[in-house]
Amino acid sequence: MPQTTAIRPNTEHPAYSRYQAAITSGSTLRARELAKELGITEGDLVACRQNIDTWQLRAPFHLLLAELKNVGEVMTITRNDQAVHETTGVYHSFQFAEARKTGLVLSDAIDLRLFIGQWHSGFHVVEKGRHSLQFFDKHGLAVHKIYRTDNTLADKWDALLAEYCDASPVIPAYLPLKETPINQPPAAFDQAAFADDWANLKDVHEYHGMLQKHGLSRTQALALIGSQWATPLIPNSLAYVLTLAQERAADIMVFVGNPGCIQIYSGPVHKLLTQGPWFNVLDAAFNLHLRTDQIAQAWVIERPSSDGIITSIEAFSAKGDSIITLFGKRKPGQPELTSWRDIVHATKQQYTEEPSYVR
Repeated sequence: MPQTTAIRPNTEHPAYSRYQAAITSGSTLRARELAKELGITEGDLVACRQNIDTWQLRAPFHLLLAELKNVGEVMTITRNDQAVHETTGVYHSFQFAEARKTGLVLSDAIDLRLFIGQWHSGFHVVEKGRHSLQFFDKHGLAVHKIYRTDNTLADKWDALLAEYCDASPVIPAYLPLKETPINQPPAAFDQAAFADDWANLKDVHEYHGMLQKHGLSRTQALALIGSQWATPLIPNSLAYVLTLAQERAADIMVFVGNPGCIQIYSGPVHKLLTQGPWFNVLDAAFNLHLRTDQIAQAWVIERPSSDGIITSIEAFSAKGDSIITLFGKRKPGQPELTSWRDIVHATKQQYTEEPSYVR
């Protein structure tokens, strides 16, 4: 536990009284939902409890992340409003690119793309006996969380906190999140050039740069590229895809992200459970919680590459933000799995629909 005697509790934070009132009333909402109900950011919900059950972490955060390999097993959580992705393993093979302020964790159990330049604040949090490291962007959005487990090396965890908890914290201020307007494609948009660039992709990692080149959002691109490369699905098809993967013991890749992190699981899925609007994967080392009722668009996307056609199924929110992306499990240099192509084909047969709007 970090030493805190030199820092007074932050009970004067404007969000603190609202948080205390909610807890006193017996609220059982999770942090993200509680923050929304209170009209504050999740970052404020954590910051207002400074020196009570949260302690601010010292930047730059990549230095702390590089040492997490020493604490043994942890659980990582990366989420957006509609999907929560949890993996358990050792946070090792961390790499950091200073120029781009990006990080990678490349292990079989924990696979992350970290956009650390987007990270604004970090905290050690203790809630109901659970210890975690929680990181937030400039809007107070939780971008990545790392939880201690029963198998974490407690002495190493405590030593890391002693080194990186900030003895003189400045409570972070978060900026309002502006809604992104619904746009039309650029006036100078060249459909033929766009189609040509898509057809000549050599790697799926070139895709984002191609969209930037043509000034398109992801959903705009999918609606404009045509049926050769993109097929719209009925939005509730994602549960069907994951169920087929479980029934056929197919190895898949599950991507969930936000502006600060993308978290990836590769392998089979086993235990599936629907609870209200949430469709869940509840396996030992991988959990997924998906709000299928908040999926506004779903697409089958085909991209050419030097390894052949690579196919994904991706879901989007009403705002046009990516919720979840599914691939067949593969490494660069390997062709796509036949088992995944069969799942995609079956899904297209059952769930193809016409697109309802372009964002």
